[in-house]
Amino acid sequence: MNISIAIPILLGWIAALLVNYLSDVLPATRKLSSPTCQHCAAKFTWIDYLLLKGCSSCGKPRGWRTWLTQLFGIAISLYIWFAPPNKLGYWLGLALLVYLAVVLIIDLEHRLILHPVSVVGAVLAAALGIFLHGLFPTLIGGIAGYGIMYLFYAFGILFTKMRAKRMQAQGIEADDEEALGFGDVNLAGILGLLLGWPIIWFGLLLGILGGGAISLLLMVFVLIKQRYQDNALMIFIPYGPYFILSAFVLLYLPHWITPILES
Repeated sequence: MNISIAIPILLGWIAALLVNYLSDVLPATRKLSSPTCQHCAAKFTWIDYLLLKGCSSCGKPRGWRTWLTQLFGIAISLYIWFAPPNKLGYWLGLALLVYLAVVLIIDLEHRLILHPVSVVGAVLAAALGIFLHGLFPTLIGGIAGYGIMYLFYAFGILFTKMRAKRMQAQGIEADDEEALGFGDVNLAGILGLLLGWPIIWFGLLLGILGGGAISLLLMVFVLIKQRYQDNALMIFIPYGPYFILSAFVLLYLPHWITPILES
């Protein structure tokens, strides 16, 4: 085996450690801070944390997400090492993946797209977008992504109000669940800067279709199980991860999409 393969393996492991760290601390403290146990809130020593050891206070092991992230980090690092994304190359491609992975994990686990993370993402996406597409397509893509999702966000507010009235009519206490959060609007603007115009419209469409397909499957599952039938249409899923996955496909797996665009 070529010894050079150890380089992307090591870099992927380090990148995944960074993703896990940011995904652990940012939702809790909104800043870079010492990692703590999710079960008892005891602080990890940095040695224990970096070695992926369990909590020395309560004895709980690290969660499955930690280990999956490390494995995916190595796998994706190897992939882009041997098949670097067009123009981005390995280093920029890996840096972008760290950001996308942090947003993905936090949104899946907490239904949050944090404003500080969005600010960093906007700066990163604008710089990469200009590098990839030029200034004008980057700016138009950002405006289009933000504007399109803002319209969906406004519609989502209306849907949430209708949903709350229906729940109250059924004697169910209404919650504050939203069809779309404003973080999704910010994320669409960020991805618009990154993908540029006109690709952003396809990126959003791909994400919406993916999220819609999963929502449909969940609704069918609920109806088949005959549980909470009246509330089957009230299931919300985070859309941020689907937008991120669509951007990943367009940037890192374009050969999957090119035949569709050319047909």
